[in-house]
Amino acid sequence: MVTSTTVHRQARAVRLGPRSLIALALVSAVGVAGFGWPFLAPPGSRLGAHAQDAPWLFAGLLVLLVAVVAAAISESGIGPKAVAMLGVLAATGAALRPIGAGTAGIEPMFFLMVLSGRVLGPGFGFVLGSVTMFASALLTGGVGPWLPFQMLAMGWFAMGAGLLPGPDRLRGRAELAMLAGYGFLAAFAYGTVMNMAGWPFMSALASNVAFDPHAPVAANLARFVAYCVATSLGWDLGRALVTVVLTLVVGPAVLRALRRATRRAAFEAPVTFEAPRQ
Repeated sequence: MVTSTTVHRQARAVRLGPRSLIALALVSAVGVAGFGWPFLAPPGSRLGAHAQDAPWLFAGLLVLLVAVVAAAISESGIGPKAVAMLGVLAATGAALRPIGAGTAGIEPMFFLMVLSGRVLGPGFGFVLGSVTMFASALLTGGVGPWLPFQMLAMGWFAMGAGLLPGPDRLRGRAELAMLAGYGFLAAFAYGTVMNMAGWPFMSALASNVAFDPHAPVAANLARFVAYCVATSLGWDLGRALVTVVLTLVVGPAVLRALRRATRRAAFEAPVTFEAPRQ
């Protein structure tokens, strides 16, 4: 008797290899130093004397390191199908970013980064976040020394969604609630991290919330919190609320579409054959 076989494919995120993990850890470490140097350098450090040079130095270094991460991840398993999906999602995110730009933090691209990172994993999420921010900067003319910081921060944002628990088991309302909560908190985190990129380069004489290279860490931390509240709290709140609303409203449909596309592409999915029951 001739029996047929059924092919079962399990949708899986794109995995990271050892070289990719090392490269990602390296670029993240440099990014932490690039963002957090005002709190890492001792008071009166000579780094403050080169404040005007720091954005360009870190920009060039971060661009190179992000390129290394993207190349390493591509070597560790992102095939043509995943590259095609990366291009589609990056283009979609870049097109979404200008919608509402300059209006109360309405930035719909953030919810797409959360859902994509959730379905496709932290490595794919990091590359997607970085590439999307780069593409959107080219589209909107927002290229400058701040771009590498935006690319890295958005990479972390999407990567974090891929690290959330229960990627294979958690579904339905519980998953949506988790993603919405993550999007809300991560939207504020993104704004705070980006504030750190520009805050040290304000003139200390212009405002009492500016970075003071001669002040202790506690005093500068208080200045930074005041700076965030005064300049970006409303914008970050708008971004967080838009991310939550879009995740809850259109999230289920987008998650289904992403998982369906992942199953059809079968990224690194093993194929098993089972004989039908007699």
